[in-house]
Amino acid sequence: MIAVILISGLGVQLLAHRLKIPSVVFYLVIGVVLGPEVLGLVTLDTFGNGLETIVGISVAIIVFEGAFALRIERIRGASTVSFRLVTVSATVMFLGTAAAVRLFEGADPEIALLIGALLVATGPTVITPILDVVRVRDHVATALETEGIVNDVTAAIVAVVIFETLLLDDLGIPSTVFSFLQRFGIGVAAGVLATVTIYLLLNSELVPERDVQASQFLVLSAAVGAFAAAEVVAAEAGIAAAATSGVILGNLDLNNREEIEQFTQNATLIVLSFVFISLAALIDIEAILQLGVGVVAIVLVIMLVLRPVGAIIATVGVERFTWPERLFIASVGPRGIIPASVATLFAIELELAGNIEAGQLLVGTVFAVIFATVAIEAGLARQIGDALEVSPMRTIIIGGGRVGRALATRLENRGEFVVIIESDDREIEQSRSEGFTVYEGDGTDTQVLKRAGIEDAKRFIAATRDDDINLLACQLAITTFDIDAVYAQVNEPDNVEAFESIGVTAVDSPTATAVAIDDEIERPAITHWMNKLGDSHDVQEVEVTSEELAGKTIEDLNSEIPDGCFVAIISHNGENDVPSADRVLEYGDNVTFVGDADAVRQAMNRFHPHD
Repeated sequence: MIAVILISGLGVQLLAHRLKIPSVVFYLVIGVVLGPEVLGLVTLDTFGNGLETIVGISVAIIVFEGAFALRIERIRGASTVSFRLVTVSATVMFLGTAAAVRLFEGADPEIALLIGALLVATGPTVITPILDVVRVRDHVATALETEGIVNDVTAAIVAVVIFETLLLDDLGIPSTVFSFLQRFGIGVAAGVLATVTIYLLLNSELVPERDVQASQFLVLSAAVGAFAAAEVVAAEAGIAAAATSGVILGNLDLNNREEIEQFTQNATLIVLSFVFISLAALIDIEAILQLGVGVVAIVLVIMLVLRPVGAIIATVGVERFTWPERLFIASVGPRGIIPASVATLFAIELELAGNIEAGQLLVGTVFAVIFATVAIEAGLARQIGDALEVSPMRTIIIGGGRVGRALATRLENRGEFVVIIESDDREIEQSRSEGFTVYEGDGTDTQVLKRAGIEDAKRFIAATRDDDINLLACQLAITTFDIDAVYAQVNEPDNVEAFESIGVTAVDSPTATAVAIDDEIERPAITHWMNKLGDSHDVQEVEVTSEELAGKTIEDLNSEIPDGCFVAIISHNGENDVPSADRVLEYGDNVTFVGDADAVRQAMNRFHPHD
């Protein structure tokens, strides 16, 4: 049965990648099919008493891998929103869900609070597959990932504390708060201890610098070791330990980092598919149906009220997050492994204690929310992202030096989504400190390019100080990834011909510098204006795709051109000219607009309404 689950999980990874649907949707379907509701192959008895251990270690690996990828530089880019998501927004979800459960199902306050605590958690188990399908800007991804990891930890601990101190022993609020802080502290301490131990081993003579395999297994053992050490002392403290260890190790200077990251990602794929399918198989459809319309109301409140309110609270006043990005965060908050696993274990304990009704209410409500949010919010994540246009086509820049960063600044000021690929630690740190999305690695390595999202890129720019690297990177972009718009900085003018021979638009540095100086001498006003593009003005070229406007003269089109901009150049069949008033605009011509940024954007939308 374990083999069937693993093979099914790994198989749907391929299907999910091909269909561009988050894999968790398929895990959910397979789990239900294998479970008692359909085939009956997977039940609680399948794993005996080992389910809690299997799920715990699997979750530890998943949380560790997500935390390992959270570099401090990334978190800074969305620190305000991330902090609000795991504090104020999480509190809104916790108390709001508890109130909805109490109102619509008439649950006891303790059960309502328990369900509210569990349903705060999203987690990397559901967020990572979504972000694999919907490529968003780095600050949006970081906010969602941070929320998932932190809320997984806090939700699990809060739920256990509420279950033990309020539901079982009725010790009161002060004891509940103290127990939470105690377990959280134990988890952090265990994570720090495991991290120090593993780091010392990685830098000892026992592990040679180039021993990739030893580094991989030692880092993974930090997740499992930290989890086990904390769980021995306090239940559910292990998740906090795994997260702590992942964050600290992920921000240390480690040898073989790329290989370690790839290894932990592969390990996560295996355990994620196994644990999600196993828990999905335990969904009690009958328990959900018995809750009637009340559970439908709870699901609607969580998806349509509490999540949007939490997202708005988290992003209000943060200019970097656009309204489409805020709405995307509001629309995507599926629940994952933590609610499913903890609810299952609690329901078993409640039923053994004779409180069957409370157990069914708990597991029915939690699985109903998981089922609905995964099916709708995860299943339609790509469509939601496309509708909100939060997945802009990427511009890949190889080289995070002064030229690469200056170009990235100009492009991002115009609303482009820029990704920099750099291998030098100093340049990486500088680029990230300026707020750019940076992937560490060799720009001539196809795997690095894929991780940076080159398959979704519309433009590729090589801007290193080495012409050989620039040429090889451009060849890969054209021949392997079929990118049409490829540009390169050429450091030696004699090499321009080699670049142009393969279809690269080449700009040699000496000539560019000479032209810039000449512009400053002869036309300083327009040069200074052009150098501040994106500030409040812009220059954009767009193809005419409006059949309504094609065939009209520039004089006729004056009313269609917003105040604050004008047509500077019209390009037709490769010929460029400044248009006269009686110049007829044809379908397919390229028009260059100059003026205020907003006016230029409006003009572009009118003249180019179709992609």
